Amino acid sequence: MSEGSRDDMTMEDIMRMWPTTIRVLLDHGMLCVGCPFARFQTVNDAIREHRIDGDRFRKELYAVIGSNTAGTS
Repeated sequence: MSEGSRDDMTMEDIMRMWPTTIRVLLDHGMLCVGCPFARFQTVNDAIREHRIDGDRFRKELYAVIGSNTAGTS
């Protein structure tokens, strides 16, 4: 799955598939854990809603996801 296609995943799906991403969200001041909107908000929606640096956030988020999927088939 490419990084661009993950931009359309919901925050809830990302946290469920890669729990270690929660630290990145918290580091950016995002309180997606337990938020009812997490099931609907995509990465792009969350970036826009929280008015954070999207490039920096994506870089950190996808680095964590990549480190958790390395070596898996």
